[in-house]
Amino acid sequence: MQLNTYTKQNPIDDLTREKVGKFLEKHLEQYGDPLQQISLAISYALGENNKPGGGLIVGKDSETGEIIGAVVVNATGMEGYIPENILVYIATHNNYRGQGLGKKLMQEAIASSKGSMALHCEPDNPARKLYEKLGFTSKYLEMRLSK
Repeated sequence: MQLNTYTKQNPIDDLTREKVGKFLEKHLEQYGDPLQQISLAISYALGENNKPGGGLIVGKDSETGEIIGAVVVNATGMEGYIPENILVYIATHNNYRGQGLGKKLMQEAIASSKGSMALHCEPDNPARKLYEKLGFTSKYLEMRLSK
């Protein structure tokens, strides 16, 4: 797998960006969001509209160039009291699962981020075991008020 990292300093071209958004929409499956929300998270990760940025990591099949994994990390801009980063999305192509791609993507996301990282995970998400192996712990029960 070939990994490419995109940031405000290393922008992504429009075609690849569109493909990554559609890839995440499809391969996040029941843990995903609509394309519009995914696109907003990608824009944030790329530091657009005066956002703090973060990073977008895209894994491609070394032979075909097909996208087989992607991670979106948003910087929170709140160091010291909230984790400096939040892993918003991570997905691997459903035909490539079980090959360690998610672990490689997570390791790259952790290595390329400055400061601590948080993520939200449904209790029944099989990726939870990977997150725990990489050192993530459950500190809080998340509660939301949607307006």
